[in-house]
Amino acid sequence: MAVRGVKSSYWKGVRDGAPFLLVVLPFGMLFGVLATEAGLPMFDTLAFSVVVVAGAAQFTAMQLMQDNAPTVIVIISALAVNLRMAMYSAAMTPHLGELPVWKRAVAAYLLLDQTYASSAIQYEREPDMTLSERFAYFLGVASIICPGWYGFTLVGVMMGAAVPPEYGLDFALPIAFLAMIGPALRTGAHVAAALVAVTAALLLSVVPYNLGMLVAALLGMMAGAEVERRTQA
Repeated sequence: MAVRGVKSSYWKGVRDGAPFLLVVLPFGMLFGVLATEAGLPMFDTLAFSVVVVAGAAQFTAMQLMQDNAPTVIVIISALAVNLRMAMYSAAMTPHLGELPVWKRAVAAYLLLDQTYASSAIQYEREPDMTLSERFAYFLGVASIICPGWYGFTLVGVMMGAAVPPEYGLDFALPIAFLAMIGPALRTGAHVAAALVAVTAALLLSVVPYNLGMLVAALLGMMAGAEVERRTQA
């Protein structure tokens, strides 16, 4: 049934975003715990989640910060992880590009994997939605995802403070990345990209400041693109 009205669109966004909490909440807690383990104060950890609002980039930055990498390397690496947001933005422009500047700024801040995925499906399903309805739906998804991320980051901080330092939680970071990456390996191109990136990362592990990771990521993307090109030829 088609969604009609700004309020109805907003609440549909809330309902569609709710299932994502099953993933967002545990990762928010994990980030809070790991940030505490790394020595970040509660305010800094919460500010990190509020300002960045990107799990993969935050985990990447946290790992590099623990390795004492230069700030510029931390920033570049986090941006590289989040390059997909540029594609999300381009995909959302036909649907939300006519919004006033301040609303576009809000949408840019709230553009996450979950808001993009839900909105792209909804807009394709109901192309007759008005601009206000589309924005309301987008806000509906974000209004349940973002507070959940913030709140459970704080829960993770409080949990991490209660964990004795000798327990060590460093093992959780690679597990978190595996959990995020595993479901994305859906095609031969994805698998090729992952294999090349992992192999290159291991071979380049001696490069200072984890710069080998950036090179490995580039090689992985090139390998995936080439496999996809050959597959579609």
